[in-house]
Amino acid sequence: MTIKQENQFKIKTLLFFFIPLGLSASLVTLSHIIINSTLARSDNSEVIIAGYAIAMSLFAVTERLGVILRQTCSALVRDKGSVKLMMIFSFYIIASLLIVSLAVAYTSFGNFIFSTIYGIKNELVKQIKEIYQVLIIVTIFSALRCFSQGIIIYNRQTKWLTMGMGIRLIFMYLLSLYFIHTGNITGRTGAYIFLCGMIIECIVSVIEARLLVRKMPVRKKPNIKSKFEIFQFYSPLMLSSFITVSIGPAINIFLGKTEETELAIASYAIALSVIQLVLSFFSYIHQIVINFYDQHEVKVKRFTFMISFIPVIIIGILCYTPLGVYFLEQVMGIKNQLLIESLKALKVFMLMALAFPFVDFFNGLLMLRKKTKVTIISQSANLIITLTILFVCIKMTSGWNGSIGALAQSVGLAGELIVLYGIFQSNKQSNRKTNIFTYGKEVDKA
Repeated sequence: MTIKQENQFKIKTLLFFFIPLGLSASLVTLSHIIINSTLARSDNSEVIIAGYAIAMSLFAVTERLGVILRQTCSALVRDKGSVKLMMIFSFYIIASLLIVSLAVAYTSFGNFIFSTIYGIKNELVKQIKEIYQVLIIVTIFSALRCFSQGIIIYNRQTKWLTMGMGIRLIFMYLLSLYFIHTGNITGRTGAYIFLCGMIIECIVSVIEARLLVRKMPVRKKPNIKSKFEIFQFYSPLMLSSFITVSIGPAINIFLGKTEETELAIASYAIALSVIQLVLSFFSYIHQIVINFYDQHEVKVKRFTFMISFIPVIIIGILCYTPLGVYFLEQVMGIKNQLLIESLKALKVFMLMALAFPFVDFFNGLLMLRKKTKVTIISQSANLIITLTILFVCIKMTSGWNGSIGALAQSVGLAGELIVLYGIFQSNKQSNRKTNIFTYGKEVDKA
């Protein structure tokens, strides 16, 4: 990479790559709003929404293993040979997810999970399992979508992710209007809307990915040589995902021990939904690193630094101007004490908004260097710190309500960032010839 080539590379190239990814992630949040607003119009809305939320919480665990195929594919697939190996590997993953999901949906194993682990009453367990039976099909299309999107992202055609998500939203909205018009809204309604949208997005992604694969080269020596090589990259991400998934339930369990349980859980959930809405747009920084860092290290670092402070600025505006009160009160319908506590929790989440983009940047470097095992260390540190903060705060300041959850999650993520930064710094200072995190050429020194 010459200095001239680096200078010719424009920041707008990164913007054209990144913005469609960010928009598609943000639109996912909107798709869930469509579903929840539909279920809210049912006769027994609280029970139906609760059943759907619980089924989705378990679905999120299994789906996450399919979603990781997106990062795996974009990081490893470079030719037709590697595409073929990745397809076989993805088939094994999807088959494994189906076996587990079918056991949950159609055997007493599901009853044990929902009634014993989740603590759900028996009369609601049947409804949850019926919803989950539909979500099993969603898992298949979600995994296929993420596999295809990995190819699309590697080929830098990210506009197709936004287009696919846009078409998905249109179909979901039309289907929701049908259910509202007919009045036939049950626990499965949300799952059917979700399934319809996922199928549409999957079709769009698969069609574009197939066209791109035809243009990929055929090499005698493929970029990846075996399915085991893929598994070495994938498995640490899988394990670290289980760690990440466990943080949310752990926080809710501890918030159940606060002085005002319902207020604590509700205010935390509301603040978390706002922070997730903002951060979702910035959840693809790792893809910029995977696809551009080796050739354009300086520009990628500059671009990441430029956009990484935007989330904390947005959250700060919501917390310290009337705009935040207006958004929570008029858009989300939050009032009275719940509004006050939600704003308090949102202020604490500013630390998370600051740390998140930089964590995603370092995780992108780990994926690029195929050192995903480090994510297990960093996210384990996150979990340990989160649990420690929760334990201390519940013992000493249980009246902080939802802010306890926000503080624990934010400090946990900040701790993860510190661990990642420490690992990279220690390797940078060690012998560069044996550095496992080989940095790109420092073209900015010339």
